[in-house]
Amino acid sequence: MGVEMITCKRVYDDKDGKHEGYRVLVDRLWPRGVKKSDFHYDEWNKALAPSTELRKWFHENGDFTQFTARYIKELEAIPESWQPLLKVAKEKPLVLLYSAKDEKQNNAVVLMEFLQKQCKTS
Repeated sequence: MGVEMITCKRVYDDKDGKHEGYRVLVDRLWPRGVKKSDFHYDEWNKALAPSTELRKWFHENGDFTQFTARYIKELEAIPESWQPLLKVAKEKPLVLLYSAKDEKQNNAVVLMEFLQKQCKTS
C-alpha cells in the first residue's frame, strides 16, 4: 500500500464504508444531521481540522489558495497529529471523511495532498 491509498469521502455521500480501510473524520465540528451511532469511523481527529480562526476566515474570504497555504502551516506545526496516519496509510487504505459541500476545495483535500507529500519524503 502507498500514498495512492489515501482518499477523501464526503460524510453525506457515505452510506456504508465499513470495509474501506481506516476512516478518519477530519472536521472540527460533528457533521449536521449525522448520528454518531449510524456513522462508521475509526477516529475523529479534530486536531487535523483547520483552526476555528482559519475556518472562519475561509468562510468569509473564500480564497482557497491562501487557505491552503495557511492550513499547511498549521499542519506543519502539529506533526504529532498527522504522523500516525502516515503509518496507517502505509499498511491499509486511509479514508479522510469531511462534511464540506465543495468536494474539490476543502480541508480534507488539502490534508490528503499534504499526507501524500509527507509519505513520499519519509
